[in-house]
Amino acid sequence: MFLSSFIVLHCLGAFSVSADGDCEVCVGFLQRIYKTLTSAHGELSPALVEEELLRVCAVAQGKEERLCYYLGATSDAATRVTGSVSRPLSSHVPVEKICQRLSNTDTQICQLRYEQQLWDLSSAGLSRLRVAELRRVLASWGEECRGCLEKHEYIRLIQERAPFHIRFTEL
Repeated sequence: MFLSSFIVLHCLGAFSVSADGDCEVCVGFLQRIYKTLTSAHGELSPALVEEELLRVCAVAQGKEERLCYYLGATSDAATRVTGSVSRPLSSHVPVEKICQRLSNTDTQICQLRYEQQLWDLSSAGLSRLRVAELRRVLASWGEECRGCLEKHEYIRLIQERAPFHIRFTEL
């Protein structure tokens, strides 16, 4: 009886990625790391993948920083499960599968979602915002407008930097 209950619960846990089947932050973050590594290196090793993961996590912000914490790739993390990412990624296991496996051990990983950013990045849309709100947009991207005195300077910088910080699905 106990064994059959365990098997049923284990099988149900295999589908705990999310209701719609994707781990938005995990998949996006690991795909970006994988693309960077495969374009720069011919062969991947677990040590190389882990080194890149730690490097990217050192500068990650927002939900990606939270993911790094869950993976143990930050200095303040309580556990370290980076091997659960680096070994399969070096073997070219699809990132969706890696995230699914990770969610079986920690369901918080697939509950992370990128914050919806509904900013109108046109000049007219940005000009309706206050300077404090324009600063908040830049701060959310990890940017700062040094030496900006006028509102139009903030707007110009936001429009210049937007392509580097907005995912194509948000445009």
